[in-house]
Amino acid sequence: MRAFIASSIGVTCAAVLALPLAVPAGAAPDTRTVPAESAGPVDVPGSTQSLPMWTLSAPSGRSTGDPTRAAAPEQGLPEREVHPFSLVGVVWDDADAELHGTVQVRTRATGTGTWSDWQDLETHNAEHSADPGTAERDSGTVRGSTAPLWVGASDAVAVRVRPEAPDPQDRTGSAVPLPAGLRLELVDPGEDPQQLPATDTGTAVAAAGAVSAAGAQVQAAATAALAPSVLPALSKARSEAQGEAEAGLVPGARPYIGPRPRIVTRKGWGADEKLRERKFVYTSKVKAAFIHHSATGNNYKCSQAPSVLRGIYRYHVKSSGWRDIGYNFAVDKCGNIYEGRAGGVTKAVLGAHTLGFNANSMGIAVLGTFTKSNPPAAAVTAVAKLTAWKLGLFGANPRGKVTLVSGGSNKYKKGKKVKLNVISGHRDGFATECPGARLYKKLGSARTSSAKLQGR
Repeated sequence: MRAFIASSIGVTCAAVLALPLAVPAGAAPDTRTVPAESAGPVDVPGSTQSLPMWTLSAPSGRSTGDPTRAAAPEQGLPEREVHPFSLVGVVWDDADAELHGTVQVRTRATGTGTWSDWQDLETHNAEHSADPGTAERDSGTVRGSTAPLWVGASDAVAVRVRPEAPDPQDRTGSAVPLPAGLRLELVDPGEDPQQLPATDTGTAVAAAGAVSAAGAQVQAAATAALAPSVLPALSKARSEAQGEAEAGLVPGARPYIGPRPRIVTRKGWGADEKLRERKFVYTSKVKAAFIHHSATGNNYKCSQAPSVLRGIYRYHVKSSGWRDIGYNFAVDKCGNIYEGRAGGVTKAVLGAHTLGFNANSMGIAVLGTFTKSNPPAAAVTAVAKLTAWKLGLFGANPRGKVTLVSGGSNKYKKGKKVKLNVISGHRDGFATECPGARLYKKLGSARTSSAKLQGR
């Protein structure tokens, strides 16, 4: 994949005027003002439309056979034309509230006018977030959210959110209401940045990586304009030499660092650095790597991966209220590797990817959904290459075990010491389907390949 530089001109939404194509009988449109995204400089790429939902149907007792125990009413929006978008998600006010039910969307493709079938959004997304008690989690801006879904260029949408019906076997149970403040988020990732050839900036990057965490902020601000779009692949010898210098290892000590793979930087995939918080947050070291799937679907081309990333980034920050994109790295179906959360690819940047285990770890998201689909071999190979290098910088053995302290999750209470694989799946730290059954099965081979690349 060619390198990218964020120099394109994007658009921002000064206001959102969504016109329904059809309104169901008896449905009262929500007349609340839709908050417009503040207008920014013309070079800020992308935009977000945030549309409040309303009740689509009155509750009925048919699902339980008992009219006194009806399900909570369905919410959503009927078919409507909107500003162009490519990624969709649903958010709600309380980040601690769970959405018990299903969320489905239909979208109309720009140009062809063809409507998609109803598509499911992954509703269990709270496990991809900052740990409880951290400044990011307690910022007051975090919202509950579904996983985002990449739908491609679209100009019309419909959404329905159906709550779970009461358990017919539990006569004392009541209907579980949907979370308050449901909104449909439509993300336009903006135009793709221009493509430029990769240049060998290894020496400059190594020098930048050697800056202390305290001085990283100043260094980043001073060199942002000169940042490369791509970090080229390095040989094992050169990677070890750089890693040895940065880690302060005794000369001659064997560092077991894999060759650095080619990495598309944030500048390369067109990240708008004005969106995220300016400060960087670091953890002590990287002891483990948690592998995820983004659950954004597999309907994208590798050339669109930068757009998918810009969409996820904007959704995480503008819609979900996070400080930056949650993942430390991303990998597309062709095996291209991308820098995620800002702070330096060689550093222990604190992410928001594995609730309870963000400290002393990194999160790698393979773009796609791998519950029933097999991950491409190129993507699994990229995970092995990336972990061989990054874990090697911190002396971690990809085939080893590590003990981490839980920050609190639905699987391990806060403070519990948990022994995990150095390369683990998200489900190892949290009761979730992520990274999908098919990708999870490939982690064993990724560990073996990663260790070999380290020379173990």
